Order: sequence, then C-alpha cells, then structure tokens
Amino acid sequence: MEATLAFPLLVALIGVALFFDFLNGLHDAANSIATIVSTRVLKPQYAVAWAAFFNFIAFMFFGLHVAETLGKGIIDPNIVSPQVIFSALTGAIVWNIITWQYGIPSSSSHALVGGLVGAGVAKAGFGAIVASGLLKTVGAIALSPMIGFLLALTLILIVSWIFVRQTPFAVDRTFRFMQFVSASMYSLGHGGNDAQKTMGIIAVLLYSQGYLGGEFHVPFWVVISCQAAIALGTLFGGWKIVHTMGSKITRLNPMQGFCAETGGALTLFGATWLGIPVSTTHTITGAIVGVGAAKRTSAVRWGLAGNIVIAWIVTLPSAALISALTFWLSGFFG
Repeated sequence: MEATLAFPLLVALIGVALFFDFLNGLHDAANSIATIVSTRVLKPQYAVAWAAFFNFIAFMFFGLHVAETLGKGIIDPNIVSPQVIFSALTGAIVWNIITWQYGIPSSSSHALVGGLVGAGVAKAGFGAIVASGLLKTVGAIALSPMIGFLLALTLILIVSWIFVRQTPFAVDRTFRFMQFVSASMYSLGHGGNDAQKTMGIIAVLLYSQGYLGGEFHVPFWVVISCQAAIALGTLFGGWKIVHTMGSKITRLNPMQGFCAETGGALTLFGATWLGIPVSTTHTITGAIVGVGAAKRTSAVRWGLAGNIVIAWIVTLPSAALISALTFWLSGFFG
C-alpha cells in the first residue's frame, strides 16, 4: 500500500477516472446507436438519448463482476498507487482521443487494460500482472467479435426463414419497431460492461488509500457516478465512428440492424455475468460483419474491417506504452 494521498488530489484523480468514463461513452456511443441510426429508425439526437438512458440504468440488471476483474484481476491491487492509476488513465485517454479523432472504432476497454498493464509493469515489473485475469481479457479480444458474428449470422438466417413469406414492406415495418428493443438491449450491455471498468479503477484507488476498510468492494456512489458519466458521454455522441460503424462496413436494413444489435447484446450479457471486460466495439463490429456476410460476402467492405482489426491489435500495447511513459515521466515530479 502507498502513503495516503491528500484528499483534494484523490478527488481530482477520481475526476480523471470519470472523465475517462465520459470519453468511453463518447467514443463508444456508435456501438449502441450505429445500426438504429443507419437504418433511419431514429434520428441521431433521439438515438443518443435513448442509448444514454439504458446506459445509465444498466447497474440495475448486472452484478459488479467486471468491476472486480478490473480492480484486482489485471494487476496486483497491492502495488496500485495514485501514480499507477493516473498513468493508466492517461494512456487510455490519450489513445481514445487519437482513435476518436481519426474515426477508428478501437476499444476503450482494452485501452484501459493496456494502461493498467503499462503502469503496473513500469512500477513493479512483469510480476505485477495477474496472468489469469489478463489472459481472460486478451482472449476476449478474439472471442467477442467471433461470438457476435456467429450469433448475428444465426439470427438473421432464422429471422429470414420465419419471415420468408412476408412482403419486404411488412418485414421492414416490423423490424423498425423491433430495433427499439434490440438497441435498448445493446445499450444495457454497453452500460453494464463498460461503466464497470471505471468502477473497478476508482474502487482499487480507494482500496489502495485505505478508504474501503481493508476489503475490496465497489461503493454505491461509485456505481452511480460511473453510470452517469458514461451516459453523459453517450449523449454527446461520437459521430465520426457512428458513420464508420453504421454505413462504411456494410449497409443495413432494419432486420439486419435488429439481428446485429441482438447478437451483440447477448454476447455482452454473457461476458458481463462472467466478469469478462470485453470490447463493445469488437462485439458490434463482429455482429455487423455477420449480418453483412449473410447477405453476400461482397456486401462487407473487408478492407475497412481489416483496418479496424489492426486498430484492435495495436490498442493494448499502444495504451500500455503511453501509460508506462507517463509513469516514468511523472516520477520526475513526484
């Protein structure tokens, strides 16, 4: 454990964590609303409000397993210090801003994990890493888009068979309504998985400073603050990434949008209940590619999808490097 941080500095560091949570909502707003906007079921300003509401209430539906994984399952909580948390958040925030600026749908989740790893290793070497938690998270980089892809592909094949005798107009009308349900589910999954990552960061900071009574847990005020921050970020939207996710990868109709969102939501629900911090970006991209590939493989712009995959691969090491550099540089001022 580190010496207790002055209270104003502790509050400021919690503010930085909530700013990351806000950026997470801003950066990942596209994950919740790209399909419902691209199919013109909702105008963007209404879609973000819809998504933000379900982001906020997500804590009512899930436990805090993901928060526990981030708080004590990536790096050893006993080596955590304010400098480690500040460096981890800086690495994640800087990488989020870079990818947001260029409209690249990278993973806020894995930027944060990379930030934690970079700061932890910079402080205590590779022994600071909790291998089981990190491997579980890295494994989800590959598995979450694959599961989203398969679920969305399966759903669209089933739905196409069920509605084979319906007119295109009737199908379109039905799924324009059903997309409200699927977008709500996906926004719940987004708020449930992503907000918990910041909860874990704040909770382990409080634990390291002796504010949790010696036992790691997530206070309720932390839960509400993080859900509010991510919902507020979603309200501001990330329109460059919405455009990439909603139309550049493949063109979607309401039925395809419903299947993509539902497949992605089911993936997120399972991961959140299992305590696995997955990427909502990876998940919805896999699902969108799945529904596009069900139509025909040429419907997917595979070159763009490939560039997104490259962004996924470089996110964790890039955020880790920025975080480690921040830790070393901040040592000159400590």
